[in-house]
Formats: sequence, structure tokens, C-alpha cells
Amino acid sequence: MRPVRTAFAGALLGTLVLTACGQNGTTTTTSAAPSTSAPAAAAGFPVTVEAGNGPVTLAKKPERIISLSAAHTETLFAIGAGPQVIAVDDQSNYPAEAPKSDLSGFKPNVEAIVAQKPDLVVLSNDQDKIVAELGKLNVPVLLEPAPAKLDEAYDEITDLGAATGNKDKAEQVVTGMKAEMDKLAAAAPKDKKLTYYHELDQTPYAATSSTFIGQIYSIFGMTNIADKAPGAAGGYPKLSAEFVAQSDPDLIFLADVKCCQQDKNTLAKRPGWKGLSAIKNDQVVLLDDDIASRWGPRVVDLAKAIGAAVDKAAAK
Repeated sequence: MRPVRTAFAGALLGTLVLTACGQNGTTTTTSAAPSTSAPAAAAGFPVTVEAGNGPVTLAKKPERIISLSAAHTETLFAIGAGPQVIAVDDQSNYPAEAPKSDLSGFKPNVEAIVAQKPDLVVLSNDQDKIVAELGKLNVPVLLEPAPAKLDEAYDEITDLGAATGNKDKAEQVVTGMKAEMDKLAAAAPKDKKLTYYHELDQTPYAATSSTFIGQIYSIFGMTNIADKAPGAAGGYPKLSAEFVAQSDPDLIFLADVKCCQQDKNTLAKRPGWKGLSAIKNDQVVLLDDDIASRWGPRVVDLAKAIGAAVDKAAAK
């Protein structure tokens, strides 16, 4: 498995299947009735969020949040929690104003994290048992693993909203995402039997329809060639050049553009790929690596890019 540049891609290829275990998006508010003498309670705290590491109770609104997940960093800023974030990991490059640091989500350093005096740490991977290590030091941790379904991604955004005191804004974001996805699904061509291949890296690893990324493609009614590949049961099969050549997909989507400089020309140099329909018909789609490997609000941007490519292919 290749080194990756984002938390979601790391989850995809680091373990091949990392589902959102324990994720049901359930949030239980335990605050008392609003009163002038209890401003914290009036703001919705204390609150308990059901996360991947079980129920997490926050006594008050966190004001010193550390995000060690690029996807969650995007979500935190989208739901209005940006001002509460004091540091993000070295892979969090969006939005630009995120306080990027040398903290790592893949090799977390307990001492470096605690030195920032966080009142909440948000993670997508429990690397090196970091959840337990921070727990020993009474640092609240919210583990929200890479989702296996779109609904789980929506639940995680809602969880982060509740945990940070931005519940209403988070719900607005989710509602907007669902509306956009429904709109894209309704507009997708229904009479074209297009096939596609989504490349995670030039090994090449692919993603099947059973994965999170595969579910996004499914709203456009295409057939994923990786579904019939050897090893497809794991969700992320390593394909052979011969398999892709024989499958000859109508569209090829590349999620290894920035990391690995892949494009139509590099694909054409692979054994047996020069004559692929997607290459000859100029239907190799260059995706933004980051957007294609995260599960925050910009999932909609990924779906729009896919939809535009499908419309173009269907019109030919």
C-alpha cells in the first residue's frame, strides 16, 4: 500500500477497509433547562456524542480544538467551528486559514498534542492507541473514522456540530449537501450504460461500488469495472494493467494527479492502455486528489466533477 496524503486515502489504502465503527450519529444532550444562571447549559452543554470511541461527553463548549484529520478540519471550518480550532495536522491544507502545524494524524505525538492544551482532539484514526493515551491525561477525544456510506459522513458532520456547539450550522450544511446530491442524481443521464474506473494510485489500486467513493459514483448510474476484479471483496482491489485494458472503461477518473502526476499521457504509456476508449475519446478525468479522498462538505464538489464528466460522455 502506497504512502498517502490525506486521512481518507490513508484509511482506504492503509487498512483497505476502515468503516465507521460505532458510528450512528446519535447525539444526546444532557443539559438542564435554559436559565440565566447556566449559560453553558443554555448553549446546549453538557452534551454527549456517540463516536467511534464510544460516548464522549463534553461539559462545556470546546474553545481549543485540535484536528488531526484533514477531512474533519474541512468540516470544522464549514460548520463555523474554525475560530475554536487552535491547530490542525500536517495534512490539513484546506481551508487556507486553518492553523496548520507539524502535528501528525498518522504518527501522533502525545506530548506535542498535550502541549497545545486542547479541550477537544478530533481524529479519524486511532493510530498508536492515541485515544487511550490522551484519555489517560483527561484530554477529550472524538474519534470519527472514515465513513463507509454517505449517511455516515452526514452523521459525522452532525456529531462535530453537536460537540463544538455548532449544531444548527452543521445541520444546515448536511441539509444543503443532501439537496445538492439529490439534484445531481436527478439530473444524471438514465439511458447511458457507461463504465468507469476510479484510480487511487498508479499501482493501480481502485475502489469498488461498495466503498464510500463508490457510492458517490453510484448516483450517476455507471458500472464500476473494479467490481469484477480479483480481490474486489475487500473494496479496494489492486488491478492489473491487463484487467483494465480488457475492461476498457468509458471513463477513467484519476485521484492521483497532484501526488503522482498522472494524466492521460502517463496512462497511455502503460502496457496495453494506449487504445483504451477513455484515452482515445478524451474521457480521462483529473480529479483534485484532496477532494477525492476526504469526506467532508466538499464531497459535493467531487460529485459535481463526476456529474459533469458523465454528462459530457453521455452527450457523445
